[in-house]
Amino acid sequence: QVQLVESGGGLVQPGGSLRLSCAASGFTFRLYPMNWYRQSPGKERELVARIISSGDSTNYADSVKGRFTISRDNAKNMVYLQMNSLKPEDTAVYYCYTDLYGRGAYWGQGTQVTVSS
Repeated sequence: QVQLVESGGGLVQPGGSLRLSCAASGFTFRLYPMNWYRQSPGKERELVARIISSGDSTNYADSVKGRFTISRDNAKNMVYLQMNSLKPEDTAVYYCYTDLYGRGAYWGQGTQVTVSS
């Protein structure tokens, strides 16, 4: 079955960095785009970053451009989110997501990121 398992969240001070990882299994990872979303309390889940199957093209929410970098390793079935210059407003649960088109869409369980002094 399809599984997405996030890791790497935690508590970090403003201005700090974290690297999130998402381990994928149960599908042909190299064929599909991958996404990171986040959700803060009382807010809708929002798309943070997206990377196409080859890794050659990425897109970012305006709020994270220049600070976050999405990448993938198709040999390891992994997708990453490097987060630099973190701000308190980046505090959220971060989710890995993929849409396998006719085979359905899948979310990971999420990993909490808290930016606070």
